[in-house]
Amino acid sequence: MKIVILDGETLNPGDISWHVFNKLGDVAVYDRTPEKLIVQRIGDAEAVFTNKTPISAQTIEQCPSVKFIGVLATGYNVVDIKAAHKQSIVVCNVPSYGTMAVAQYATGLLLELCHHIGEHSSDVRSGGWCGRLDFCYWHSPLIELMGKKLGLIGYGRIGSAFAKIAQALGMEVLVYTPSGKSAEAHSDVKFTSLDELLAESDVISLHCPLTIDNAGLINRQSIAKMKDGAMLINTARGGLIVEHELAEALNTGKLSGAALDVLAAEPPPNNNPLLNARNCIITPHIAWAPKEARIRLMGIAAENLEKFLAGTPQNIVSK
Repeated sequence: MKIVILDGETLNPGDISWHVFNKLGDVAVYDRTPEKLIVQRIGDAEAVFTNKTPISAQTIEQCPSVKFIGVLATGYNVVDIKAAHKQSIVVCNVPSYGTMAVAQYATGLLLELCHHIGEHSSDVRSGGWCGRLDFCYWHSPLIELMGKKLGLIGYGRIGSAFAKIAQALGMEVLVYTPSGKSAEAHSDVKFTSLDELLAESDVISLHCPLTIDNAGLINRQSIAKMKDGAMLINTARGGLIVEHELAEALNTGKLSGAALDVLAAEPPPNNNPLLNARNCIITPHIAWAPKEARIRLMGIAAENLEKFLAGTPQNIVSK
């Protein structure tokens, strides 16, 4: 079998091995594939893996040898699923490789908002502590989380894992899910309406997929319902937020801080209003990327293809 990996650089910049794919066929790995070369590089391959390189209906039509598309991620919007199914192509994703990695990262963002650790460390290293009259100082308010309320919008694997960490820090957890209580719910979180969650939470964290129905969920109207001085965390999808309206809320002080690992456009344009917004931490979509999580992702992706070849496919994208 001929296997093509269109954009391997993000998953594996060189610190892990592709060997799990080698036993399954002849593998060609490209660091990145520009749009004009997608069809050429797929060629007569039967299995194609992609992370963010789009596989459109037109590409599928021009590559009739393809029988399997593997997404090297959980989100699969880069593949035209309808077109793939029309050609009887099986599409598989990797749904649960990074649960604890992302929950851990969300915790890091929360603690950074509360303590500004990086900012204080940089100031000390630049000489800001030397020669002080007092033994300590701080540039920003320091926040204790004990007794604060964390509002989770979305309560799948990552949201519920983050909830347990927050509870260990003494926080009360409120949860909103459009579909009601999750199968993974536990009794010590409070399920509530979205309006109640917005009004009561000291910190709001997004853990839901991006859909047509919730695009721009965090906007001027929903922010107005939040507590003055509330904080926002997003490790889900950038399109959940109307970015210029969040920037406005940060700059006016309605919200005291935001920590975002995702943006609506990635990489962002230079004029993204959040890049210069007050007390806005932005990191380049790396919550998923610890080496351990990437090794797990690669192993599951290879297993998806192995199971397909054995006639027992797993993690099939059905819509």
